[in-house]
Amino acid sequence: MIDYIGFGIGLAAAIALGFLIGSIPRKRKAERLLASAQEEAEKLKKEKLLEARQQIQELREELEERTKRREEEISRAEERLLKREDRLSEKSAHLEKIEDSLREDEEEIQRLKEEGIRLLEEGKAQLERIAGWSRNEARDHLLKVVETESQRFFSRKIEEIERRAKEEAEQRAAHVIATAVQRYAAEYVEENTVSSVPLPSEEFKGRIIGREGRNIKTFEALTGVELLVDDTPEMVVLSCFHPIRREVARIALTRLIEDGRIHPAQIEEKVQRAKARLAERIKEEGRKAAFDLGIELHPELATLLGRLKYRTSYGQNQLVHSMEVSGIAKILADELGIDASKAKRAGLLHDIGKAVDHEVDGPHALISADLARRYGESREVVQAIAAHHEDVEPTSILDIIIQAADTLSAARPGARQETYERYVQRLHDLEELCRSFPAVQEAYALQAGREIRIMVHPDRASDELAAKLAYDIARAIEGELSYPGEIKVNVIRQTQFTESAK
Repeated sequence: MIDYIGFGIGLAAAIALGFLIGSIPRKRKAERLLASAQEEAEKLKKEKLLEARQQIQELREELEERTKRREEEISRAEERLLKREDRLSEKSAHLEKIEDSLREDEEEIQRLKEEGIRLLEEGKAQLERIAGWSRNEARDHLLKVVETESQRFFSRKIEEIERRAKEEAEQRAAHVIATAVQRYAAEYVEENTVSSVPLPSEEFKGRIIGREGRNIKTFEALTGVELLVDDTPEMVVLSCFHPIRREVARIALTRLIEDGRIHPAQIEEKVQRAKARLAERIKEEGRKAAFDLGIELHPELATLLGRLKYRTSYGQNQLVHSMEVSGIAKILADELGIDASKAKRAGLLHDIGKAVDHEVDGPHALISADLARRYGESREVVQAIAAHHEDVEPTSILDIIIQAADTLSAARPGARQETYERYVQRLHDLEELCRSFPAVQEAYALQAGREIRIMVHPDRASDELAAKLAYDIARAIEGELSYPGEIKVNVIRQTQFTESAK
């Protein structure tokens, strides 16, 4: 045990001795490293100090350069300020001289003004002594002279301006009217008093005449139209001055020919249907005319407008005339810068009263205006319609435009034929005279007015009274109407009984 202890002590002593012997060289090495590090640090310190000195030197040089430039700028600014002060001093001295000169001029002007006033007063006094007028009297005389000269001068100027304005207005009016007429190009087909109806074959002429002329007499009595059957191949002619009656007869006869059955009962049925169909066609014509012009009309006005298609004035178709007046009125309104829509409406409706003037008394312009008012047209349109023949005084440019458009449409060469109008009026007067007798049911002028065919109420006139009625009518025609040649008065009294077999 002791041996082991001794061995351990010896081993420990040997290890301690070995450690002590090895620590000596390590200590020396550490000292060398420390010395080397100190030398390196000292060297680095010197380098940094040198760099810092160099940077400080550069900064100092830069700052000195800046300071030098700033001093130079300040020096230049001071020089400029000094020069400006010198100039201001010179200007101040100059202004003082100018002020002194102005003061002297003002004193001189004041002196001259006072001298002038004194001289004017002396001159006025001297003029008053020479002229024998006071100041107020001279002023009044001068004003009168100036007023007289001014009146003469301005009178010449006003006269010249009026003359020039009149010339320009005439040129402008001529240009507007010429433009309106040139831009509106409507064609007319001359109205006549006959219509031709083609036949499928010659045998239909016999059917139309009927046994003992029964069919043709019935047809003429129901339509008031003369049916001419002559040698013209495959054609018959309807003659009547009244275009609506002539159109009803044409439609009825065409339907009879298509049907093939021609007898009095069938004729009466076809005539009634033709009248109904023509009434619908009249409505359609009125609506079409309004649509073509871009105007919305009350249905009753459209119907009355359609009736104008079968009405003429001096040979001029009234529906075509109304549409033309509407077109011309629109163009004139556009040229003059007023409401063209009202001009179109007034132009289209200006003769609407002619559709009912056989039923209503009064000038057609006032009848037209009353109808337009009744169916909701504006006050301006109604006034323009009423004034287009100056039955009332025109009050606006629109009234004058409608007058001008109506005149332009009617006055164009070939638009109207006065001879035809007189002929139609003569036949119309002949029929109206016959209808004025109480027993007359209907009267139709035939053969261009050479015959008047009269149907009487069978319950109001006997055969004897019918004969006397023919005599009375003939004498009334001789006394009241002017006509060429002679007129045959044909009074027809017919009693018809109808019964149905069941």
